Amino acid sequence: MNGETHSQLANFIWSICNLLRGPYKRNEYRKVILPLTVLRRFECLLEPTRQAALEEFQSLKTKPERVQQARLQQITGHRFYNLSRMQLTLPGEKIHSLLDDPNNLAPNLNSYINGFSANVRAIMEKFKFSEQIAHMAEKNILFEVIKAFAGIDLSPQRVDQMQMGYVFEELIRIGAEQSNEEAGEHFTPREVIKLMVNLLLAPEQDLAKSHVVKTIYDPACGTGGMLSVAEEYIRHLNSEAKPKVFGQDWNDEAWAVCKSDMLIKGEDANNIILGDSFTRDGFDRDSDGNKWTFDYMLANPPFGVEWKQQQKTIQQEADTLGYAGRFGAGTPRINDGALLFLQHMIAKMRPVDKDGSRIAIVFNGSPLFTGDAGSGESEIRRWIIENDWLEAIVALPEQLFYNTGIATYIWVITNRKAKERKGKIQLIDARNFWVQMEKSLGNKRRRIGDPNDPNHPRDPDYIADITRVYENFTDGESRWVVFDKDSKVLGVNGLEPTVDDSNGQKKKYLVVSKLFDNEDFGYHKITVERPLRLNFQATAERIARLEEQTAFKNLATSSKKNEIVRQQEIETGKARQQAIRDLLAAFADQHGDTLFKDRKQFLLALREIDRARGVKLSAPELKAVLAVLGERDETASICRDKQGNPEPDTDLRDTETVPLKEGVEEYFRREVLPHVPDAWIDHSKTKVGYEIPLNRHFYRYEPPRELAEIEAEIKVLEGEILDLLREVTA
Repeated sequence: MNGETHSQLANFIWSICNLLRGPYKRNEYRKVILPLTVLRRFECLLEPTRQAALEEFQSLKTKPERVQQARLQQITGHRFYNLSRMQLTLPGEKIHSLLDDPNNLAPNLNSYINGFSANVRAIMEKFKFSEQIAHMAEKNILFEVIKAFAGIDLSPQRVDQMQMGYVFEELIRIGAEQSNEEAGEHFTPREVIKLMVNLLLAPEQDLAKSHVVKTIYDPACGTGGMLSVAEEYIRHLNSEAKPKVFGQDWNDEAWAVCKSDMLIKGEDANNIILGDSFTRDGFDRDSDGNKWTFDYMLANPPFGVEWKQQQKTIQQEADTLGYAGRFGAGTPRINDGALLFLQHMIAKMRPVDKDGSRIAIVFNGSPLFTGDAGSGESEIRRWIIENDWLEAIVALPEQLFYNTGIATYIWVITNRKAKERKGKIQLIDARNFWVQMEKSLGNKRRRIGDPNDPNHPRDPDYIADITRVYENFTDGESRWVVFDKDSKVLGVNGLEPTVDDSNGQKKKYLVVSKLFDNEDFGYHKITVERPLRLNFQATAERIARLEEQTAFKNLATSSKKNEIVRQQEIETGKARQQAIRDLLAAFADQHGDTLFKDRKQFLLALREIDRARGVKLSAPELKAVLAVLGERDETASICRDKQGNPEPDTDLRDTETVPLKEGVEEYFRREVLPHVPDAWIDHSKTKVGYEIPLNRHFYRYEPPRELAEIEAEIKVLEGEILDLLREVTA
């Protein structure tokens, strides 16, 4: 069965949605179509062994459930079974067709579903299909919908296992596209997945080995698209290969779809876990207590989603287990947990001596640069890069995803880089490799060209071209990009394209691949201090500021609950405030005309009067006095601590970013001291940070248009405006 036929069958099944119009919105059709397709396929698969399973069950009723399950699966030849005597067949075909009793169709259909093995019942439960049955019955459309599905032949004689997998994937895609805004949460565009899989598996040499076994894992698997494409890729390379897929998702419907897909394909659906990968890791330890690891991992985690619900569990693991757990490198800010998924996946990489692992993950721009040196994000990037795990980052076109049009990036991570890639990171600019969609789907207005998609056979093969750029591993590799007169991209070509100058088209030879050393993305963030310089004077204006000082105001407050004690403390505090006011007034009488430009001299003069009056200012009180009587003065002497070291002026404090490849002191002497000779570095505050400014590395300067061109355009617009005004006033 070719790709066109897959689409035809899927479209035929989806055409049943015509019966749902009215009671259901367009984005709700999948809630009926997907579970009924699963039920009909399972029924067709079980038909040859149906009677044998029913008879065998009579002798198994007293046996443990585990024994029943094993024996019935052995008879059916599948990982599921059904013990109901009813079926989804048309009236007259079978004695116990559900359609024979239209008045009791809803309860009978629920009873039929309950006759399935526990794994299928769990899927239907998470589909919440009983709610759809009740809703369709209430709207009087249940009979016609079931009748339509009962007439579809999904037997293995007509649709084999692989073909049915394609059909179900097509149904998932159609349902996701019709959901638009919801789709991006659980569905990644197929061409993005294919590119990720290409980048992940293209370097692999052992996939062609006979009966090679490879494990594939997605911790945010959604409906299972990434797992399916990766598995398909491996089987295409080697029909004897044995890929095993594993996934986890905490959305009930997405999990149900993915688990259904695995059962339909004959995979072990027990490998698809329902739950939160962070708080209930479904693949922490295997049955033997060994840590789970995988050959390949892919994910498209949610963009910009906070992880506050999981914070307690994640932080506890980070604090108690450190690098022995999943989050030893640090945690990102609470409003974006994307980097947590990557750490979770890295924790499941195979050791290098056991062939290691490869990871491909989709991020938005935030993980590239969010977070200053020392922050959680920066520390995670530092951990990854300093361990030499980051192999490549591919910048994708905008408007690829259903629920967002923002820029996205594929990160390729591995702990077994090829020799030539060690210590290197490849950045690929694939932002121009897109084809305009004929019709927008939510925020998805573009796709990456893929002529292997039967729906778009005339697309340029951008997936293959991007993969070649990655495999070539060349610094400065370029492509010709064609723009129209409005600078809109018309196409990308490895060779110089033919350009129709009469239409105002332009072509530019743009770099799409750059190679960097790991250290190129690291930097020292140094703190540059300048000395504190203050003058002091006891003017009336400065003394008046004392009333606003927190330490001074707190003297006349009390937190005691006993009212008598509280009032006593307040009165004592007010007396203390007055004593300080009197002290400063006395100081002003003697030194009010003196502008002290040396703090030490000012303090000696103040202490003399303080001792004479017996006030004895405490440290907080003295700090308050210094704050109100002192003002910054570049001509004043430097304020020094008890050891004679200059004190820093926090208002003049600055930071500088110094590339790791450059000496800090050399940079400081060249870039800072010529401008501020009295500055110094506080080395205790120096931090190492990492960021990946991909856009900056591929920035292209666009010179402004000629003034004459702009002026001519303005004159044309002025003329058009005048013509419109004449029409209004005529």
